[in-house]
Amino acid sequence: MEPDLFTAAAEERQEKDPTASPLAVRMRPRTLDEVVGQQHLLKPGSPLRRLVGEGAGGPAGPSSVILWGPPGTGKTTLAYVVSKATNKRFVELSAITAGVKEVRAVIDGARRATGGFGKETVLFLDEIHRFSKAQQDSLLPAVENRWVTLIAATTENPYFSVISPLLSRSLLLTLEPLTDDDVRGLIQRALTDERGLDNAVALPDDTASHLLRIAGGDARRALTALEAAAGAALDKGEPEIGLKTLEETVDRAAVKYDRDGDQHYDVASALIKSIRGSDVDAALHYLARMIEAGEDPRFIARRLMISASEDIGLADPNALPTAVAAAQAVALIGFPEAALTLSHATIALALAPKSNAATTAIGAAMEDVRKGLAGPVPPHLRDGHYKGAAELGHAQGYVYPHDLPEGIAAQQYAPDALRDREYYEPTRHGGEARYADAVEWTRKHLGRRRS
Repeated sequence: MEPDLFTAAAEERQEKDPTASPLAVRMRPRTLDEVVGQQHLLKPGSPLRRLVGEGAGGPAGPSSVILWGPPGTGKTTLAYVVSKATNKRFVELSAITAGVKEVRAVIDGARRATGGFGKETVLFLDEIHRFSKAQQDSLLPAVENRWVTLIAATTENPYFSVISPLLSRSLLLTLEPLTDDDVRGLIQRALTDERGLDNAVALPDDTASHLLRIAGGDARRALTALEAAAGAALDKGEPEIGLKTLEETVDRAAVKYDRDGDQHYDVASALIKSIRGSDVDAALHYLARMIEAGEDPRFIARRLMISASEDIGLADPNALPTAVAAAQAVALIGFPEAALTLSHATIALALAPKSNAATTAIGAAMEDVRKGLAGPVPPHLRDGHYKGAAELGHAQGYVYPHDLPEGIAAQQYAPDALRDREYYEPTRHGGEARYADAVEWTRKHLGRRRS
């Protein structure tokens, strides 16, 4: 909500004593130019630039936006920068604690501010995916009539968690995970900036490398770990944060693959590429290196599950169930016994026949959707289980495949724009040969035989 006396007092205290706030809060950018990463969203004329008043003149006002990205990529930071840089009224709500009552109060206040003082309102709504459909509906009139300019943040896929009418009235901005260079720059700034650690402690290269692995592209996690480790080093009277101090502070051992200093993701990549290449011995080597380094077995199991669908698919339909079973077993037993289960799965995947047909099929289908090739669902496929559906022509003329001797009905299933698209191109590797025959037979009986 808008600042009250207690909020104002807290902010005044933080200004007088910066250490009263966590390092991640103190190091928040003050302008869009200080933001680390997300440069694809910060170009001149971008929606966020217009929200803070840069190039916002003319008949087109700033748009409401939905910020979608994983934790620690800067969603709240961007909203904070807008709140500091804009000359508009800024109100913040969290979907965790707010409801329809609070939303309506903000909207009423926005209308009064616009009508009485000509002051526009920017509403930042964090965790919008936690709002129910009815709660999201309450935002529609305000966004539609631009009583408020909405900045909504979510870690969940908005196509599933945000109602379509709100999506259509907003611009969806996708935040990308921060790179190691992004996080490294942020850490360096925190070490030297007077708002941060102000050169009170140094960070050697080996400790910095481990800190980047811990962060995993999450800026908040990186700064939280840095602050804890810096505090421990200063308590010991040490001039720099040693690797051991960082490990003790975050309770996580450094991953040391070998003396050549191979990176965490390089070895994981080599494991998957060795499986893809059917080199079982190389795959076991990289698996052993990850195990000996103390890698999280759940991370390894997740990579194996992805490999089973990405590189094997229907060439061996048992590959994915094997990988899933391994992941479940690993979660139950942990190391050291989990090494046996991971070896079992790795060998099975490496020696399985390979096909990426499922991967390329969904990739091609998603590319068409992104290009706008969708169109309405054919009327005979639409839902007919409600009063009035027949009058609209829904479900009329639909042929029930089970009523036919061959169990397949030659009717149109895809939208008009996609009726001739063929995404799945099966190989004849291993078990996928059976699916290749099935695809050929069904397309022929659907009347979609290639010329």
